Amino acid sequence: MPRIVFLDPTTDDRMARMGGFLAPGWTLDNASSRDPDAQLAALEGADYAIVSDVPMTAAMMAVPGLKAVHKWGVGFDNIDLEAARRQGVRVFRTTGSNAITVAETALGMILALNRNIVRGHVAVEDGRWPKSELAVTSSTLSGKTVGIVGLGYIGKALAGLLRGFGCRVLYSKRTPLAETEERELGVSFAALPDLLQSADVVTLNCELNDSTRNMINRDTLALMKPEALLINVARGGVVVESDLAEAIRAHRLRGAGVDVFSVEPVQPDNPLLGLDRVIVTPHIAAVSADGFGASVQRMFGNFEAMEQGAPPPLAIDVLV
Repeated sequence: MPRIVFLDPTTDDRMARMGGFLAPGWTLDNASSRDPDAQLAALEGADYAIVSDVPMTAAMMAVPGLKAVHKWGVGFDNIDLEAARRQGVRVFRTTGSNAITVAETALGMILALNRNIVRGHVAVEDGRWPKSELAVTSSTLSGKTVGIVGLGYIGKALAGLLRGFGCRVLYSKRTPLAETEERELGVSFAALPDLLQSADVVTLNCELNDSTRNMINRDTLALMKPEALLINVARGGVVVESDLAEAIRAHRLRGAGVDVFSVEPVQPDNPLLGLDRVIVTPHIAAVSADGFGASVQRMFGNFEAMEQGAPPPLAIDVLV
């Protein structure tokens, strides 16, 4: 019977919920830890694997009998695609499935930072009442300029949400959209330096690749307005974290919302921790109870199609 392994350690309850979507005759197991040896041990005898955040290495791709790997999400920088090609392992992802979830998280971070919601909450819990202090850094989003770096499914979903705030929306990506699509979305193309200089809020919604790695660094941060916000719901490696922390501490940037880190789980010495104008969350932008069942069914459906020798239901899911 076909065996699937979910490589990110998780709760028994979540595994039971996933198991409820299995086709008859299929089995589902979970890795015991993120340790590389435990990951390899979990893959022994597996036909299919699902990964969210843990790395899918060349050694893991070489496990005998492995047929396919499914990314639970969109970003595939943690998957060794070249090794997959060498070993003949198919790679899938759930393209577009979490677009609204991530876009809403980005919007939530923008609003929370602008309105000092987290700083206010922490202060009240701490027995303080800094109403006047927070007023000078509180701002509205309505009518502001928002720059979206990477206008894929998530960026487009965010542009749609921003319409209700009357924002001017700029975007930057390798290949600009056609003018008709720009008009439909209400967005305008801008080269990255121009976007950074113009935006009141910059939100990162791009892939992590050779062209985006360390893209937001001391030099590019220096282009941004001192009163601007930076939101990263893309990948940690897009930002040089020490440079962002320095810009926040020096008041060269008003604040930041960070859901992703260069090393996850985040390390205690990460420079972005402990800054009161930075909101940090544990890579939760893409997760939602609402979309859980649909995502699991989509992944299992791709595996079932492959097992039957049929094409996957959605061609856009295929990476390798």
